[in-house]
Amino acid sequence: MEYNDFNDFELLSYIGECNEEAGEILYKKYQPLIISIATKIYKKTNNKVGLELSDLIQEGMLGLSYAIRNYNQNGKAMFFTYARTCIERKIISAIVSASRLKHRVLNESVSFNVETTRQEQSEIDSVLSDNRMNPESLLIMNETERELEYRINHDLTEQEIQILELKMNEFTYQEIANLLGISKKKVDNQLRRIRSKLRKNENK
Repeated sequence: MEYNDFNDFELLSYIGECNEEAGEILYKKYQPLIISIATKIYKKTNNKVGLELSDLIQEGMLGLSYAIRNYNQNGKAMFFTYARTCIERKIISAIVSASRLKHRVLNESVSFNVETTRQEQSEIDSVLSDNRMNPESLLIMNETERELEYRINHDLTEQEIQILELKMNEFTYQEIANLLGISKKKVDNQLRRIRSKLRKNENK
């Protein structure tokens, strides 16, 4: 089989028939994309979580493997689009997991310092002045680690958990925004929502 003789759908069909050569061709075809995504994300982390570029490339390969196994050829998305999404999510999940291991929730306080205008900083300081709304205060209030992890996983969305983990690992608002592909304002809004959810849970 030659690299340029088959499109993605044909290769996926062959892979479904347990054709190992087709699998090798598809992995080779997507390797440059994986390296590109991993490199881009690696630069954004500023090596804060201890993962090497090779680690992220390996995670990207796992993301591609997941895409191959779960892609629905009857869906509207092209395989390229689906694969890219799976690769990015797998790499980001690895970074979040590494952050979680590096800074356990009960052992680290959260710094919410961020480069902002005076007005923005004033608004942030106003919100953080109430310790009941401050995640780092809520996260260390007489709870076992298991109970705490349950609260976080139960009350927060996947993206909120990612944002909280990255912020706890001292990523700035802008770094989190760049890493997750969202705006700095959305990061701020999500953190405010996290405070609200944890405060609401605490008062139950």
